[in-house]
Amino acid sequence: MKAWQIQKLGDPWQELEVVDIETPTPGAGMLRVRVHATDLNFADILQCQGRYQVQLELPFVPGMNCAGTIVEVSQGSPYQVGQRIVGPTVGNDGGYAEEALVSGEQATLLPEGVDFVTASAMHITYGTAWFGLHLRGKLQPGETVLVLAAAGGVGSAAVDLAKHHGCWVVAAAGGDEKTAACRALGADEVIDYNAEDLYERVMSLTDGRGVDVVYDPVGGDYFDVARRLVAWEGRFLVIGFASGTIPTAPANHALVKNYAIVGVHMGGYRQKDPTPFRRCYEELHNLLLDRKISPLVDAVIGFDLLPDALLRLANRETIGRVVFDPTQ
Repeated sequence: MKAWQIQKLGDPWQELEVVDIETPTPGAGMLRVRVHATDLNFADILQCQGRYQVQLELPFVPGMNCAGTIVEVSQGSPYQVGQRIVGPTVGNDGGYAEEALVSGEQATLLPEGVDFVTASAMHITYGTAWFGLHLRGKLQPGETVLVLAAAGGVGSAAVDLAKHHGCWVVAAAGGDEKTAACRALGADEVIDYNAEDLYERVMSLTDGRGVDVVYDPVGGDYFDVARRLVAWEGRFLVIGFASGTIPTAPANHALVKNYAIVGVHMGGYRQKDPTPFRRCYEELHNLLLDRKISPLVDAVIGFDLLPDALLRLANRETIGRVVFDPTQ
């Protein structure tokens, strides 16, 4: 089968190579899947560079998740050939290929009416937003939410879910194109932090109170600005560090302002307590089928365009999600 493979750690747009490799054989608890869609994740870039917390033995096929059709199951599997699923890939046989291995324990069956591209585009982004806002953030209707990098995949999902939950949402993004996307998502207020002072604008919008919840997938310099915007008894949700810089917070600031800094590690629940996943994806797929949420997809790319698309993602030139379709 044809696949994109990393044989030497480095930037994937330079080090990825098209190879013809043997079709993977599913081990115990695994599913072999014909890939129809794989979402591009910043974590995939970090893994190719050797900077991700999970290290894979070279060579490997990146792509941490995929959606597709089951073509082979391991002995004793409750799944059947032909079923449509989405889920995390296993080990070195990732989703940037014609076929991949998926964890049967962690896979989710797709309802009729949920297409592969949409399922892939929302799987991690909306899953992360659900775990962050609802499971960890205890978000309540009527609360105020500030979303950083709101035009990205994870940020746009948070805007969409928070608005559906009846919250007042401030979306922060950089540049005219991205702020326009935030308005189209339904954000109540949009801030261009390339042209406006984030702190001053949010404080003005909230009459000096700040916001109940900050959703931060960026880290870096914006962390220090955003933590000062958390209201009394608010929650600062640490989603990730797309800036590449891991910030630190003075504990006395959280004490005096009486707010919580809350880590959101969706993937960690796979090992610690996987029970929330079923509820998460049942709710999300039902919302999708009822047309109450709408994942933002920047582009669906064919096989040959993967390296260029990963470079666009690294340069923060994408809006919403980019999805890889190896059949194109």
